[in-house]
Amino acid sequence: MTGTALEIRPLGSPEEARACARMMAGSEPWVTLGRGYEESLALVSDSSREVYVASRDGRVLGFLILNMAGAFVGYVQTICVTEVARSRGIGSRLLRFAEQRVFRESPNVFLCVSSFNPRARALYERLGYELVGELPDYVVSGHSEHLLRKTIGPIRDFRRGQSS
Repeated sequence: MTGTALEIRPLGSPEEARACARMMAGSEPWVTLGRGYEESLALVSDSSREVYVASRDGRVLGFLILNMAGAFVGYVQTICVTEVARSRGIGSRLLRFAEQRVFRESPNVFLCVSSFNPRARALYERLGYELVGELPDYVVSGHSEHLLRKTIGPIRDFRRGQSS
């Protein structure tokens, strides 16, 4: 994984969207959650979401899907890193990128992590996320989704454009 610096930028093409969908559909936790290629492609292509890719030397190594609308503004819907690039800090970089983006408009970043994904949960907790609640049998039977939050303060005190 040597070469030029890692670049995080908006999703650039339908080919990149397909690469992201293949990456998601072929890896955990999405395999256990039953998310196949077509559903993954629909999520990556959803124009109501912001999608950013992490690339190096023109190769997509990971991506994130961010929802800036709804009840939980600043919801990180997906972070995915290709298997060969895991444990190299790319997921952390994507999450920090998401935080910078969200904290310009909201004092909270939210995400869910599956109960069977303790490695991801450990990463999120190491980066300052705290458990908000558990959603048993939310996506698939027998597993919970844990809602986590990282905050820079209450909504009432937040001024748009401030940063952490």
